[in-house]
Amino acid sequence: MRVFTGPDDLLASIGTEIGVSDWLTIEQDRIDLFAEATGDHQWIHVDVERAKAESPFGAPIAHGYLTLSLLVPLQKLVFRVEGVRMGVNYGLNKARFPSPVPVGSRLRDRMELVDCVPVEGGGVQVTFRHTVERDGAPKPALVAESIVRYYF
Repeated sequence: MRVFTGPDDLLASIGTEIGVSDWLTIEQDRIDLFAEATGDHQWIHVDVERAKAESPFGAPIAHGYLTLSLLVPLQKLVFRVEGVRMGVNYGLNKARFPSPVPVGSRLRDRMELVDCVPVEGGGVQVTFRHTVERDGAPKPALVAESIVRYYF
């Protein structure tokens, strides 16, 4: 795990790959809970038998936004920033889902620190590039830039 010691360490790391998370297996229970939380019960996600029979994926697939939400737990496996008073998600750039995530898939997040700029209130705004890889797939499940503000 990469440990950043403060804003100067983040600034010095612009343009570097900061790490790769461990693999996370996507289970049907997680997909079902996400469907309950969001109200998105489309059969390609929650109807196992129908997805096996009718879906081009041969199994239920994770919601794209479920995959996107996994950036939080995956990045916690990659790095931490010491001395942070508060972290705030500021937004996303260029989020795309190049390949589906069938139930049982293993995902990991390959992260790069793209930019870091000071912001008012004693913080920095950091842009991370995420490439969420699916084990055995030729294309990533997700590519996105997340923007986070850290206040010290």
